[in-house]
Amino acid sequence: MLLLAEWLYEAGIGEARAALVEQDEIVEARIEREGEGPRIGAVVAAKLVEAGKGGEGALVTLDTPGDPMATLAAVPPATSIGARLTVEITRMALRERGRDKPARARLAEAGVEFSDGPDLRARIAATGITVVDLHPSGPDSLEAAGWSELIDRVRTGHWPFAGGALWVDATPAMLLIDIDGEGDAFALAKAGARAAAQVIRCCDVGGSIGIDVPSLPGRAERLAIDALIDDYLPQPFERTATNGFGFMQIIRRRERPSLIEQIRFDPIATDAALLLRQAERAAGTGILGLSARPAVADHIAAHPAWTHMVQTRTGRPVEITADAAIKGSGHAQ
Repeated sequence: MLLLAEWLYEAGIGEARAALVEQDEIVEARIEREGEGPRIGAVVAAKLVEAGKGGEGALVTLDTPGDPMATLAAVPPATSIGARLTVEITRMALRERGRDKPARARLAEAGVEFSDGPDLRARIAATGITVVDLHPSGPDSLEAAGWSELIDRVRTGHWPFAGGALWVDATPAMLLIDIDGEGDAFALAKAGARAAAQVIRCCDVGGSIGIDVPSLPGRAERLAIDALIDDYLPQPFERTATNGFGFMQIIRRRERPSLIEQIRFDPIATDAALLLRQAERAAGTGILGLSARPAVADHIAAHPAWTHMVQTRTGRPVEITADAAIKGSGHAQ
């Protein structure tokens, strides 16, 4: 049994993934996908395309793949449209239900060099906790810790705990967590509040979060729920007190997509990453067949470097087959 906390890191194909494991359970999970746009801290060249008003609300086009847009915190009033700038990314682009939000940036300091910003491996190493690098040929420690189960919970929004379950839904306004179950309302509220704090931490949820607990008429009971959130959810965050209707709002810094947003708002990329992970570990010889629903097959085929990496890591030629009857991530064999 693993007693000390450690990060498990996997440089997957099309997606890097990491899990902080304590006592054989995943307490934090992170993924970083190709094509998500510039990272926090990246310093990139940009072109001003909209000046905004009074130097605020400006828009730039970033000199990165896909020429994504970013909002600029401030720009000198005399700066003309088309001017070349050097900017630093302060928030990654975000995907929400029905809309996307561009990255945020600020003018970089004079003389700073261009950079990609710290990647997932560098960020987890900076925590000071031991990082274990996993390889496809070795034991699947990530799966043993519950990786697939975690992904399924994020997909469905259903997080069971002793005595009840959470229903988690990402809306444009906020992430909503509903505590559901039977029995004593106070006991359910306490167990649900602990589970909600664990989900927020595990999935690195930022922005506005609403937790709906069973109604608790007593002020002392509501204060106990507030204290549980403070104990189980790492700072920094701000929150309201649990009101008489059983609702608490939490605000956390939001710098990059949460695991929930990455998985639920891009199901094709999610299934493609899971299939490629399965392919890396497929036993056998000869042609390695990847079968998936058409959207997933097309997504993988559109990235020939991924197929090449599978072939390099397995020593087998890869053949991709689209099958409309397949559900989920597909099969590799």
